[in-house]
Amino acid sequence: MRISAANWEAIVAHARDDAPNECCGYARLDDGHVAQVFRARNLRESPYGYELDPKSLLAANDLDDDGHGVAIYHSHPRSPAEPSQTDINLAHYPHWIYLIVSLAGEPQIRAWRISDGRVEEEPVDVE
Repeated sequence: MRISAANWEAIVAHARDDAPNECCGYARLDDGHVAQVFRARNLRESPYGYELDPKSLLAANDLDDDGHGVAIYHSHPRSPAEPSQTDINLAHYPHWIYLIVSLAGEPQIRAWRISDGRVEEEPVDVE
């Protein structure tokens, strides 16, 4: 997956704005490139989990229906950018990419494919 420095910064800024709670949002992917980032509301308002608001989830599904790739992102304010067991359990879209931004130390964004409990990391190239 490729992401511009501006979109990378937009996701990190969202994580910082919502800290100490987790943030969440989604992105439109065109040919593996993050074309646009959309902030969503974390209905859980918690530092330990996220739930994308229904309007944002519908919009992400519309992107998928229109043939775009979709990435769901959320933050881990105090832990590594690795999927927790909860993240794995909630990953219901195996063809979407899951981005996790960590604010533990220097900000980091990592990308994951999660399907049937299997987790595979995808490379993230910042352009």
